[in-house]
Amino acid sequence: MNPTGDFRRDQRYLETRITADGRDGWPVEAGRYRLIVSRACPWANRAIIVRRLLGLEDALSMGVCGPTHDERSWTFDLDPDGRDPVLGIERLQEAFLARVPDYDRGITVPAIVDVPTGQVVTNDFPQMTIDLSLEWTRFHREGAPQLYPEHLRAEIDAVNRDVFRDVNNGVYRAGFAGTQEAYEKAYDRLFARLDALSERLSTQRYLVGDTITEADVRLFTTLARFDPVYHGHFKCNRQKLSEMPVLSAYFRDLYQTPGFGDTIDVEHIKAHYYVVHRDINPTGVVPAGPDLSGWLEPHGREEMGGRPFGDGTPPPPPVPAEVVPAGHAPQAA
Repeated sequence: MNPTGDFRRDQRYLETRITADGRDGWPVEAGRYRLIVSRACPWANRAIIVRRLLGLEDALSMGVCGPTHDERSWTFDLDPDGRDPVLGIERLQEAFLARVPDYDRGITVPAIVDVPTGQVVTNDFPQMTIDLSLEWTRFHREGAPQLYPEHLRAEIDAVNRDVFRDVNNGVYRAGFAGTQEAYEKAYDRLFARLDALSERLSTQRYLVGDTITEADVRLFTTLARFDPVYHGHFKCNRQKLSEMPVLSAYFRDLYQTPGFGDTIDVEHIKAHYYVVHRDINPTGVVPAGPDLSGWLEPHGREEMGGRPFGDGTPPPPPVPAEVVPAGHAPQAA
């Protein structure tokens, strides 16, 4: 929280890219890298979804941190002995310091680590998912969708800029505002943008074009956290998502699409926000609700047309080791 006013996100990331031609020194190679995530984090959730949709599980392994962390970094407390089984480390911080010994920026997820050296290559989450789409094509599954098609990139980029500023980061600007003025400014911008998105989605099934794109992935991960945490914890309480008919139906459509809802762990999400953010929630008490069973109700948006995966196909079910535990989110029978 910024006690003097506006919340400012530190966006100084390691911007090294993993590319097909290896121009930054890190070529795309199957089995060389490990994607480190937390299911609690909306930015990491994007990478989990894109990896699932593109079928990169065999080429890019994934390590999952626990939902909480201290001031040092995310930890691997879900794994036996509290160590990532591939990297052998207890804290993600170790991989950052292996790359930059005096690293003084945020230890963030998602991060991609070079397994042979144990060094973080990048934690630049906006570029990371784009590169999974464009640079890792050799390892995409048959039937993988085009999430960032060339003819729609300018429009996707424009939508993403607005959504990041006012929604993805907007909820944080409201939640971590240190003054009434800063909070109300963020609150107004958030709901003005959600109203605009509702209007846009009232006439089209997806944000850009007639298929799922990177833009839908980026909005979805914030909407998934809206009722469980942002509405109450971050004081974004004009309405719940469930009370916004168009956005609620749009969210249910995506949630019920393979590769989206099966990545959501509400128990991890709530534990992270309510336990870690002690400046906002000093007791660390985690709410028992809300009832999210409505996420499985019919959405009716298939009547608008559209082809979720374009000329591609849905991804297969998650690999057994990556299935969200039963009871951690609404699950279809």
